[in-house]
Amino acid sequence: MSDRTGIFAGDDPFAIARSWLAEAEASEPNDPNAIALSTVDAQGMPNARMVLLKDIEDAAFVFYTNYTSAKAQEIEQGGKAAFVMHWKSLRRQIRVRGTVTREDGPQADAYYDSRSLKSRLGAWASQQSQPLASRAALMAEVAKVTASHGPMPARPPFWGGFRIAPIEIEFWADGAFRLHDRFCWRRQTISDPWSVKRLNP
Repeated sequence: MSDRTGIFAGDDPFAIARSWLAEAEASEPNDPNAIALSTVDAQGMPNARMVLLKDIEDAAFVFYTNYTSAKAQEIEQGGKAAFVMHWKSLRRQIRVRGTVTREDGPQADAYYDSRSLKSRLGAWASQQSQPLASRAALMAEVAKVTASHGPMPARPPFWGGFRIAPIEIEFWADGAFRLHDRFCWRRQTISDPWSVKRLNP
């Protein structure tokens, strides 16, 4: 008999993740949707950075970035990524590992259009992860793209989303005396059914 009750209850890990994020939005002071995204470069060296998760779909987690960035290049090369989402206020975290595909269609256009004008122009101006001579040089590029793209810039062809389809999702909650609660959802491929196991803390 399963002891997945309370915050761990349910048959859909994406619904559980959405529920936890909704709770965090009420208690976490800054960026409750921040994730520490991990990728691996061509030499097998791991990389990690904070990005903002923008959607928890029915079967995937979605974030957006510049496709020429280091993270995007590493994702394109390996086709896989992992992330951890931690909420200090709730004493909970979610860990995810999976395969990654691009989201560069109408959904990416809609999200880009929902951003502030300065953020949209910034996406055009920044050669993300590339060396930059100075902040003044960046601001000059912003001014240049503002003049050329106007008040309604289209989404840059080099900017869009990534969709992480997980093969593993772990839900973790702090427990007394470091006896934490951990439940790991695993499957061999994204088309297989989930298997759920409680893990030792």
